[in-house]
Amino acid sequence: MELIKEKIDFPEGCNLIFGMSHFIKTVEDLYEVMINSTPDIKFGLAFNEASGPCLVRKEGNDNELIEIAVENQLRLGAGHTFLIIIRNAFPINVLQAVKACRETVSIFCATANPVEVILTETQQGRGVLGVVDGSSPQGIELDSDITSRKKFLRDIGYKR
Repeated sequence: MELIKEKIDFPEGCNLIFGMSHFIKTVEDLYEVMINSTPDIKFGLAFNEASGPCLVRKEGNDNELIEIAVENQLRLGAGHTFLIIIRNAFPINVLQAVKACRETVSIFCATANPVEVILTETQQGRGVLGVVDGSSPQGIELDSDITSRKKFLRDIGYKR
């Protein structure tokens, strides 16, 4: 058994959702979840099939984001995982619907932060042990940080 660390590469200003599912139908159902979520969303989706021809399946409405998702999934190589790269929306806009999708088993992360995936590789294939999402804490927020956090949420329209 070997441990491997792979970075998910995605464009500045985008977000991602990385998760696990269990069936080839995932690609079509997650496409429907995403396309019906918010009118301006752009996304690319890739799913690593874990049986049969073991292909990287793909969908989306933005060719650049589809190719980025495919390239990452091919490099990660973990079966039954999916990666959605999102532009013009946040994970909060779609995450509950993605989790409610019948094929979704779990979500490893939903973020705009740098992501490293910790994988194990056996003779059978690769599996995800976990993810590193962003950086470690540098301290405890002060009153000025609380004010900034609350202002940010109001500025982007998530609080009034």
